[in-house]
Amino acid sequence: MKYIFVTGGVVSSLGKGVVTSSLGALLRARGHRVAAVKIDPYINLDAGTMRPYEHGEVFVTADGAETDLDLGNYERFMDIEVKRASNITTGQVYKSVIEKERAGEYLSQTVQVIPHITDEIKDRIRRVALEVQADICVIEVGGTVGDIESLPFLEAIRTMRFDEGYENTAYIHLTLAPTVSGGEVKTKPTQHSVSALRGVGITPDFVMVRSKTPLEDDVRRKIALFTSVDPESVFSSFDVEYLYEVPLALEAQGLGRAVEKRLKLEKIPPSLSFWHDAIKKLKDPAFEVNIAFVGKYVAMGDAYISILEAFRHAGIYHNSRVNINWVNAEELEPENVNAAFAGTDGILVGPGFGHRGIEGKILAAKYARENKIPYFGICLGLQIAVIEFARHQAKFEGANSTEFDEYSKHPVIGIMPEQLEVAGMGGTMRLGDWSMQIVPGTLLERVYGSKDVLERHRHRYEVNPAYVETLKEAGLVVSGVTKGKLERGAGLVEAIELADHPFFLGLQAHPEFKSRPMRPSPPFKAFVGAALEFKGIKTQLERNTESV
Repeated sequence: MKYIFVTGGVVSSLGKGVVTSSLGALLRARGHRVAAVKIDPYINLDAGTMRPYEHGEVFVTADGAETDLDLGNYERFMDIEVKRASNITTGQVYKSVIEKERAGEYLSQTVQVIPHITDEIKDRIRRVALEVQADICVIEVGGTVGDIESLPFLEAIRTMRFDEGYENTAYIHLTLAPTVSGGEVKTKPTQHSVSALRGVGITPDFVMVRSKTPLEDDVRRKIALFTSVDPESVFSSFDVEYLYEVPLALEAQGLGRAVEKRLKLEKIPPSLSFWHDAIKKLKDPAFEVNIAFVGKYVAMGDAYISILEAFRHAGIYHNSRVNINWVNAEELEPENVNAAFAGTDGILVGPGFGHRGIEGKILAAKYARENKIPYFGICLGLQIAVIEFARHQAKFEGANSTEFDEYSKHPVIGIMPEQLEVAGMGGTMRLGDWSMQIVPGTLLERVYGSKDVLERHRHRYEVNPAYVETLKEAGLVVSGVTKGKLERGAGLVEAIELADHPFFLGLQAHPEFKSRPMRPSPPFKAFVGAALEFKGIKTQLERNTESV
């Protein structure tokens, strides 16, 4: 097993996750089996309770873990499926060690950070790699060198070189080279950061420098001299227009070959044709389409990063630029709704928790329904569409979700006791992969081309089974249900649509989590196609059909 550790210094949010993902993509392009691990030094057990404005999106794995958003990048760039164990936090490590101590597993030893905490960290890393029988495991250590909370993790990866051997371990350190007035690139922060890393016993094999523009050769040589690495081991992670350019930029600098040489891997030419084609379509698309994204975290794009990337993947498929127009749900009113959606080719109502902006989202769903604009609702977006339909089509005055109105006269959305029995998860959240049975002859069947699919979930509230038949009689189409049966004799509603609308689809699941650049999510692909048709542009599917 080969292990590559990615650390960071100077400041946080330099892009360690993108560098880790890009390196994994280069290794995957060479045919290697790659595992990925994200270490988060915070004491939380997971990212599930963190505010999106503080931490960005919560990414959900197939096995139901609520994790850091970087794991989404791992899946998208490397085309792999990570699991719960791939996100290691301080809280998890200490909880496990304390439980083992209480169970007597340490045989009356004094339990200490070294070796017990560090051994637990190393064991967790190894288990991830072994579970998927990877050739190479890439580990991103969150935070920055010098943070108190990162020290046990840095000590763990330092000693793994002694455990695994020099030829089986490599360290990449990401730093910052800021540009000051006059255009001069300053290397001192990088020098200090590498010095701090060496102070904890780790000498980097490669220095990755974040900068606005590619590093000049003289700057590379200076960094190499003062960090004691070869100039060929200094790489530039510079600003690019699209994240998917990063693997190509690093490959052009020789990172893939350098890692092969350092770890004594077989020299294999990478297959990067997809990435080149994708970047060409992103930079010079044949078409463009405007999507109104209605949400409440519109000031923080990272809160919806998987959705934005899923749109990008669908755009690659359709050779189209997908322009996102942010609409703040809290500010949407009947007086400004026409202006908010002027020039819109499709409306998406995204996921979320809490009551803020709910009436604005309901207004958006109503506008899309009445004006025959393609509509796509994800998770809460489905619930919003059901509430809107119940109020204005089924004539259930005051219909709502018990999340927003506990005493609603018509709780068309709520927490179902039967759901807890079916889920057997001991909590109210439905997380991870759930099977969806698709009703034949529906839009959803055309979207997926299948009658049974798996999508990831992260939600607490469901469409109330007591109202389903009445809503269906009023014209709502239930096109997908869970396979699990409830005491009432009906599966949980997974998808809804409208028969008299060109494209109106709501999904209880989060299909964005499974979207890949090379395999776009079917609902996103279909939604962007519908938006293009709304604009009068033939979709990729239509063009392919005509060519046949």
